Amino acid sequence: MILQDKLGEDADTFYKALISAHEGLTEAQSHTLNARLVLMMANQIGDLGMLIDIFETALQDLPD
Repeated sequence: MILQDKLGEDADTFYKALISAHEGLTEAQSHTLNARLVLMMANQIGDLGMLIDIFETALQDLPD
């Protein structure tokens, strides 16, 4: 699966908002926030096949 850039010019704004949401959190809180975000975004996507493809794509080339 090749992910399409659907954010366009808003990608930087999204990234800044994501980083800002983590500011001041402990590592455990940050992990909890990420887990919540994944579940909420998955619910919004709602397509199991697409979600599985996204997981497989995200797992590619992980650092050791």
